[in-house]
Amino acid sequence: MKIALGSDHGGYALKEFIKTVLEKQGHTYEDFGCHGLESCDYPDFGVPAAKAVASGACDRGIVFCTTGIGISIACNKVKGIRCAHCADVVQAELTRKHNNANMMAIGAGFTGEYLAERLVETFLSTEFEGGRHQRRVDKIMALEQD
Repeated sequence: MKIALGSDHGGYALKEFIKTVLEKQGHTYEDFGCHGLESCDYPDFGVPAAKAVASGACDRGIVFCTTGIGISIACNKVKGIRCAHCADVVQAELTRKHNNANMMAIGAGFTGEYLAERLVETFLSTEFEGGRHQRRVDKIMALEQD
């Protein structure tokens, strides 16, 4: 699976760690930045990652900022993106099973490496259940038509 990555300075270190996790799991990735600890703005890096997922250039996306909230909001402005902020493994699992989320945001200021690795493993290995959940996802995606 090819994963789009993006972060601001607050998520940079955790993003760099997750690259090693993805490699260990056999995934490839495209890193849309940032590429250092200098202060920057999360939309500049989260949105290009989201566009790569929306276009199909990447299969899923994982983005990082200090809280995970701002970058998830920015990514969700891209048509076709369902970016969920996940703080525990159950959320990472259910957002795939029930919401067919194609991106996950992680708050690097609140998530250590061990938990981040579990979140990524769960998010990437869980499939969408479809069924009754598809109706809800369709309703969410229809909002983009308005």
